[in-house]
Amino acid sequence: AKWLSVGRAWIVHSYKGKREEGWEIFGYRTQVFRRALCISGYLFSCGALLLFFYWKPEWDVWANCVPCNLEEADIVLLRATDEFQRYKRKKVISLNLQHLLDHEKPEQLFSEDQESIIHRAIVRPGCKVRYIQVQKLRYIWDVLGKAFVRVGSLEDSHTCYQIHQKFGDGLTRRQRELRKLVCGPNAIEIEIRPIWKLLFTEVLNPFYIFQAFTQMLWLSMGYYEFASFLVVLSVLSIGITVYDLRQQSVKLHNLVKEHNKVHVTAWTKHEGGHQLESCHLVPGDVLLLEGQRLSLPCDAILLDGSCVVDEGMLTGESVPVTKTPLPQADNVQPWKKHSLEDHRRHVLFCGTEVIQTRPSGKGPARAVVLQTGFNTAKGDLVRSILYPKPLNFRLYREAFLFIVGLMFVATLGLIYAICVYAENKRPVKETVMMALLLLTTVVTPALPAALTTGIVYAQKRLKKRKIFCISPQRINICGQLNLVCFDKTGTLTEDGLNLFGVVPCQDASFLPLHSFSSGPLPWGPLCQAMTTCHSLLFLDGRIQGDPMDLKMFEGTGWEMEESGSGDPESGAPKTCSVVKPGPKASKAPSEGMSILHQFPFSSSLLRMSVVTKELGKDTHGLYMKGAPETVAGFCLPKTVPPSFQAELKSFTAQGFRVIALAHKELSLDAADSLRDLDRDEVESGLTFLGLLVMENRLKGETRPVLEELREARIRTVMVTGDNLETAITVGRNSGMIPSGDRVILVEASDPEDPYPASVTWQTVEDTQPCKEKNQDPCITIYDKSSSSFHFAMNGKTFQALQKSFSSLLPKILVNGTVFVVGPKIERKGGIYLSKSPRMDFGREGDTGQMTALKMAHAGISLSEQEASVASPFTSQTPNIQCVPELIREGRAALISSFAVFKYLVLYGMILSMGCALLYWQMQVFGNYQFLVQDAVAMAAGLTMSLTHAHPRLAPFRPSGRLISPPLLLSVVFSILSNLAIQTWGFVFVKQQTWYAQVRNADCKDGRFSWLFTNGCFGSTRLPCTPRYCLHSSGVWALILKECIFIIPTPLRKFKIVMTHGPCSPVPSTIVADEEENMGFSPVQQEPESLHLQDVDVCPQEFSQTGLGQNSPPFPRKESYSRERGVREAQRRSLRIAAKHQAD
Repeated sequence: AKWLSVGRAWIVHSYKGKREEGWEIFGYRTQVFRRALCISGYLFSCGALLLFFYWKPEWDVWANCVPCNLEEADIVLLRATDEFQRYKRKKVISLNLQHLLDHEKPEQLFSEDQESIIHRAIVRPGCKVRYIQVQKLRYIWDVLGKAFVRVGSLEDSHTCYQIHQKFGDGLTRRQRELRKLVCGPNAIEIEIRPIWKLLFTEVLNPFYIFQAFTQMLWLSMGYYEFASFLVVLSVLSIGITVYDLRQQSVKLHNLVKEHNKVHVTAWTKHEGGHQLESCHLVPGDVLLLEGQRLSLPCDAILLDGSCVVDEGMLTGESVPVTKTPLPQADNVQPWKKHSLEDHRRHVLFCGTEVIQTRPSGKGPARAVVLQTGFNTAKGDLVRSILYPKPLNFRLYREAFLFIVGLMFVATLGLIYAICVYAENKRPVKETVMMALLLLTTVVTPALPAALTTGIVYAQKRLKKRKIFCISPQRINICGQLNLVCFDKTGTLTEDGLNLFGVVPCQDASFLPLHSFSSGPLPWGPLCQAMTTCHSLLFLDGRIQGDPMDLKMFEGTGWEMEESGSGDPESGAPKTCSVVKPGPKASKAPSEGMSILHQFPFSSSLLRMSVVTKELGKDTHGLYMKGAPETVAGFCLPKTVPPSFQAELKSFTAQGFRVIALAHKELSLDAADSLRDLDRDEVESGLTFLGLLVMENRLKGETRPVLEELREARIRTVMVTGDNLETAITVGRNSGMIPSGDRVILVEASDPEDPYPASVTWQTVEDTQPCKEKNQDPCITIYDKSSSSFHFAMNGKTFQALQKSFSSLLPKILVNGTVFVVGPKIERKGGIYLSKSPRMDFGREGDTGQMTALKMAHAGISLSEQEASVASPFTSQTPNIQCVPELIREGRAALISSFAVFKYLVLYGMILSMGCALLYWQMQVFGNYQFLVQDAVAMAAGLTMSLTHAHPRLAPFRPSGRLISPPLLLSVVFSILSNLAIQTWGFVFVKQQTWYAQVRNADCKDGRFSWLFTNGCFGSTRLPCTPRYCLHSSGVWALILKECIFIIPTPLRKFKIVMTHGPCSPVPSTIVADEEENMGFSPVQQEPESLHLQDVDVCPQEFSQTGLGQNSPPFPRKESYSRERGVREAQRRSLRIAAKHQAD
């Protein structure tokens, strides 16, 4: 279409420099003439057109506006770039900045921040800023870039040096006022939506609109009982939904309201520090961090000092995290690229708690505000709850197609009803009403909600097992999982490590293993490395930190305390950690050591190091620990033993975790600042000290759970950052790699002149690899051998395969078992798996793998918090038992949703087929017959999803498809079988000798009853045997279908309280004529010799014969001919007439 090319642009993140994921934008300008026509349409359609525009905002924009450039637009239309193609209508708001000029020239106001996005967004002349608000985020129009750019954060283009120089001294008052006006307040405001607004939104749901239409139709036709019941039920449903939404809104509001009331100390240029509320903070403000237990109201970059932060409220990580200041590196790289994957170690996230600050030599710890409001990490968590990402779940797409197919069938029924009633020359009103009645019976109003019934009950059962979910739609997806990726440490194995021993290195050769059970480690560089090279903290009178560091430090017998021995002139903090020999430590010729500076550990660097100083001396040293291969690469080759690889493999093959240690003496002058130390420079030329061997035991639940998943034919994969041999050993010990199976180690290398890229395939037990060069390796993987071979590779191989053998990478990922990769590579591997058409994969781990957990179809975080930003599922039980539990409940929810959906489809078809057959002789079901059928169907629909999950995982998955040959064949077969039974019963009854057909053709116009009876107003009704036959067969069919759908299967078990069933008295209480029997009573048997064939009467005539309300439904004589019946009717009519005259 032409309008698509007009004014098209992408929404852009100001801090990402690329298009916003998920939306594209089109500009429109409101036209007065079109607006007037639409208002007229609203009036003439009695609001129906406005309702359609409410459901379809793009229609509203297309009808009221004309396309234009984004610069001229006053309305923009946002279209999602995913498969759902959702639209949003947003109004462009103009912000006037004239009041900030204060009789000055505009250039003087904005000259202080020429590179800011705010400067580029100001329209001159006029000093206006145009912006839109999308999902709580503000986007301003970049005049130069011709795009809407997200504000509320510092630009990513700033280098480390620019951040220190531009924002180190704070902003001026005028800059703060400008940024506050453009970026908005630093507040995560959740409005408690009024009840009337919630009610209005809920009532206008298409589901309730269709229900309201159905109920109005039924009420107008006299179907008072069940229609009134549905009205009450709908009102209760709406009321409960509104109440739940209101409670959620209040709960979320209370969760974040304290965030907006935090008092902080901000530093303003030329004015100094002052107290203010956190809602007045803007990006670029400088915070002074003093004291302890400070709740962070924004995301901030640490400039000076260091902080210990508890990020449990945000990520569920219970281990305190140390934050280090951003280096003042003078380069052209943006600050995030300079820090690579470790920029998070410089960032204090909103919603976390600063439990300790360490000031630097310049004064208290300082941080510059990075992001405010909903741009922060906490704001992102709140937005994920308010605006959950729609799931591209095939079930919901096919359900829509299924409903479209039913609408087609309903249209055919509509045409059939019109033709039948027109053929019988019925009034137009009657014809329309009967056609719409058939339409509403085919498409059940509750059908769209059928797919969510199983989710509601499954979520409640999961909550009882301490598994929480912030995206309930993913429960159904869990029923389709066929691959689960596990983190190793803390997930498959225990969080803590046991100290096994240490292998010292002296003169480039390994010494025998020293076991700590035999005594403390002797004094020396290796002992000093173990006492200082860690991230432990002394908080609240005890040592806290990483469990591995804690075990390592406890093994030395030393003690820790806080001291003020730091030298502010050298850039060291005023307070630092000091370690001293304890009573159980070996004798040491030293009073202790102070830890002056720390280069934190990161998953991308696989190492950490510290700068230390021995108490009472001026000597400084650097100690490093990390992955053995990584640490050995920073050491002098002459200090690394030749048997390094063999020694390392001897421990990793047994499943031990091995850490290498190294040391270097530093020559630092008094003028040298620790803050300006270059990490790459000081971490070079080290001396290899030895290997620290730690035992990482499996959790007791790991092996049984993995065995259960393997028996269910669900592949399990380990994704870890540990040593490859250690990971393979843990995989064997846990049962992820069964005994007898072989592991193929995949190693790939990048091309190096003159050698091309190569791939080697080597079994772990073999020593002769098979190497392929100058060609694309091809592997043929057969299903029979897929369980006998397991691929394993590291991150370097992944990158080489991605560059040179991209066609081979998906095959290895799909068939691999052990992957030792970093977070960036893990994210790329997750993309391959998520796009695989045969893979639905889940990811479980701690909250350190946030990206991977979000990438998976179902991510599970092991955390003590109920909700985590890391993943849609959170388990408070710290083991992997939650995985089979979640899969079982997902399968049960999926099967239950399928059962309810199919049941309601069959219910609609059975009811509509019965109505269609009755239409053939101008009849419909009675009120109470409809009531009984609907009551049976509703009770079944509400109770069918109460079935629990089966305690064992079956070795197959539910199909997950509504439009599949088995399901379609079962539905079609059920429909055809019921149609055959109903048709046979209908014809069989009419062929009986006692059957009498009632014809309404002689009723005068305007006297037809809309009360679902067989006569005119005030007339006597005759029993309709075909109607009762169709009704009873339909009820029995519904009860039988429910019994079939709730039969226990390998995917769910039977555990509900039956409200009705084959032993229920419902079938025996069906009455022949509901108008004569207001209650349920046994049906009276009809005499076999009854003959009332082809009685052509008008029901009005029977009202004159005296066959009234108290007359028996059938004559009680054994023989009854047509002539005798007519004569008795005439005599009875004469007697009644004479009696009326006498009265």
